[in-house]
Amino acid sequence: MPEIAFRQALREALQEEMRRDETVFLMGEEVAEYNGAYKVSQGMLEEFGPRRVIDTPIAELGFAAIGVGAASNGLRPVVEFMTWNFAVLALDQILNHAAKMLSMSGGHFGCPIVFRGPNGSAGQLGAQHSQAFESWYANIPGLKVISVSNPYDAKGLLKSAIRDDNPTIFLESEVMYGDMGEVPAEEYLIPIGKARIAREGKDVTIVSFNKMMKVALGAAEELAKEGISAEVIDLRTIRPLDNETIINSVKKTNRLVIVEEQWPFASVSSEITYRVQKDAFDYLDAPIRRICSADANMHYAPSLVAAYLPDVPRTVNIVKELMYTKK
Repeated sequence: MPEIAFRQALREALQEEMRRDETVFLMGEEVAEYNGAYKVSQGMLEEFGPRRVIDTPIAELGFAAIGVGAASNGLRPVVEFMTWNFAVLALDQILNHAAKMLSMSGGHFGCPIVFRGPNGSAGQLGAQHSQAFESWYANIPGLKVISVSNPYDAKGLLKSAIRDDNPTIFLESEVMYGDMGEVPAEEYLIPIGKARIAREGKDVTIVSFNKMMKVALGAAEELAKEGISAEVIDLRTIRPLDNETIINSVKKTNRLVIVEEQWPFASVSSEITYRVQKDAFDYLDAPIRRICSADANMHYAPSLVAAYLPDVPRTVNIVKELMYTKK
């Protein structure tokens, strides 16, 4: 199986879907002439031309609206935001138009559109460029929300998102575009709404997604050295949430830690915690623990960036507390 970069996996998904369906097109900031801000769309202008790979002004609300209009009239746009931090400006179109189109039209108009781009912190970028948005968009009925952690999932889920008839939020990470991973040469799809058990275990369940999966898996490796077997679940899809996989794992391990790059209040981990205490309370041998980013704005100094984000040592310590092994 060939090993390719995250950005190439996304590019292959876009190319394959645009070759398969002429109604699919890509639009966004620098996607055409510059080959994409992160080189996801490299070479696509040459293959598909300026009618299907479209550079937009730096006006997120405006081109998001064009995408919503196109999706409501029979096309399947993929809208790339240079960062989801900028896409806050497009929230009106996503919240009040894309997500509501089907219900407000009485089922007459759908909105098969994908909004995608990097999400969360990428190091020293300051408070306005370091926010994670999974819980924001997962709070909106009518949207599907996907947050991927590796090239294989990125390709398979982006293809599924493009074919889906619902508006979909697709969250990547600036610091993962160069990550390498095995991706099949043949076509494949990954179903939306199905989590992945990234590592089997029996003592504690660690749930995560996007680049925080590196923290979850790193912590599991360290815990294994001390005889603690952690099961790691990669959510992949935030809405719809794969409740069954999480509950079944907790019933086996009896402990749950959730790691996410999100402010703690009303986060994805808050919803998971509610669901597990509702459906698996009697199986818990310890309180559910959440490891989130700091309840504060991200700062620029490297020391403050490190203190702000979840990391492996903090995750290991919290698991040990749950296992009653921490001295």
